[in-house]
This record gives sequence, structure tokens and C-alpha cells, in this order.
Amino acid sequence: MPEGVITKALSGYYYVKPLREGAIASEETAVTCRGRGVFKNRGITPLVGDRVVYVLTENGEGTVTEILPRISELIRPTVANVSLAVLLFSVREPDMNLNLLDKFLVHIEHSGIETLIVLTKQDLAENDQETTNQVKELYERIGYEVMVTSSLTGSGSEDLRKRLSGIISVFSGQSGVGKSTLLNRIVPGLLLETGEISLRLGRGRHTTRHVELMDIGEGGFVADTPGFSQLDFLELEVDELSACFREFVPLAEQCKFRGCSHLHEPDCRVIEALEAGNIAQSRYEHYKLFYQEMKDKKRRY
Repeated sequence: MPEGVITKALSGYYYVKPLREGAIASEETAVTCRGRGVFKNRGITPLVGDRVVYVLTENGEGTVTEILPRISELIRPTVANVSLAVLLFSVREPDMNLNLLDKFLVHIEHSGIETLIVLTKQDLAENDQETTNQVKELYERIGYEVMVTSSLTGSGSEDLRKRLSGIISVFSGQSGVGKSTLLNRIVPGLLLETGEISLRLGRGRHTTRHVELMDIGEGGFVADTPGFSQLDFLELEVDELSACFREFVPLAEQCKFRGCSHLHEPDCRVIEALEAGNIAQSRYEHYKLFYQEMKDKKRRY
């Protein structure tokens, strides 16, 4: 039986792109499918991004008969088999927001998905390369992959296009960063609406849209979605937070007390690393803010 990938789910229908030799056959028309009744009986919901087995019916449509094992599953947005989360943050207009960037990174670390940080609008900071370089160096030192782009000049667009080929990725980040403009650069002819409708956090008409995989060529698909629309920490336990700061992880194992909060305990290796300049002050301050935010939220729920 043929296999495919669900690229859109709408009103009980699943639009499945066939797989050819393990890759999504983007040039082929999606098959409109229904799910087997057994999925509903078992409480299983096929998701956009799922690799599935389907059978064709006489009317040219199909039935999804099996969902193949997932490599990842996101709750917000609900999409499966995402390999890469692309975090878009602008250097200017709006200015860089490291607090929000670190909050996104916590959520993505918790989901176990690989991360790419893309700094956009570099053309607006031609006279201030130092800020861009400092941010890039900070996060690369932690172990994150960072790219710098300019949608105006096209700088970095080709490298990003190559990075996204052959995988499913999801774009999220700061509002007003130029996601649509950047995707139009990567895929000429895509003609997405610009005007910053696509990365608004929390509320707004875009947050109610269905998730859909957007074909960007060479086997690459981007989940066209508002992304991690509510960064509320409710899916994360307080004692899981430090593990979402990559640079804390090897140090936490050496702390004197098991379950060290890295806030006030003696012989805390994280605090020692901070005082020695081996952990960025901004990262530690954001850790403390998130820790308190999580404690406050847990009290309210």
C-alpha cells in the first residue's frame, strides 16, 4: 500500500502527499483521505506531518489506514515529525528581545527538537554589527546554530533554503520579523502576504488557522502556523527548567545537592560558572525570571 505525508487536515479530511523513495513527492497532487474509524475509537488523531499508509478508493480519494511512528510531536502547533524549529528574531524594528528568545528556546529544548536561530533585518543594523556579532557568538557558544539574514538584500537566504531542504520545519519567534518576506526570498513565486500576520503571539485571527505544510522545494516543508502561540510554561515542571538551559546541564550534575535550583544553594556549579563569566548574565537572569513565573503559575492552577 502507498505511503504519504499529511500536509493539511481540515474538517475531517486529510490531504496526503505521496512518498516516493522515502521523500515527499511535492510535484504530485495531494490525495484527499478520510481516517479509519478505528483511530477515533482508540482516541488517535492523525496530525499534519504524519507519515501514513493509505489506500485509494474508487472515487479517487483515499483512506488513511495506519500512522507510522513519529520522530516528534508538537502540541502547539499540533504537528508531527518536525525536525527543526526555526526561531526568527530581528536585529532592528523590532529590536532584539533576548528574554523572548530564551523563552522560545526553553520550550523547544523541552520538545526535543533541533533549533536554528535566524537573525533577520541585518540591513537595518549596518552601523551596529557589534550587537549582531555578540548575540551570534553568545548562542553559538552555548551550542546553537545561528544564521544572519537580510530579506532586503537577500543575504543568507540561499544558506537558509539549503538548510531547510529535505525536512519539515516550523517557524516561530518575535512579531514583525519578516517571516513572509524571508520565505518569499527563499521560494520565488511563493507570494505570501507580507505585513507580519504570521508570527503574532497569543491572540489574533492568525492563531485560529489550521496547520498546513508549505512546500518550499527540494523536499523541504515549513509548517505554516502561528507557531508556539502560548508560551505559558504549563506543560513544564519547575524542576525541568534548568535542563532546558543547555549550558546548565553538564554543570548541574556536579552540584552538591541533587535537584539544585541554582538560585541559592552552596557549592552550586552553575552559580560558580556565572561568577567566573562562563555563563552569560542575561541567560541566568532569564532563568531566574522563568523559574519565578513558573512557581507563580503553579500556585494559580
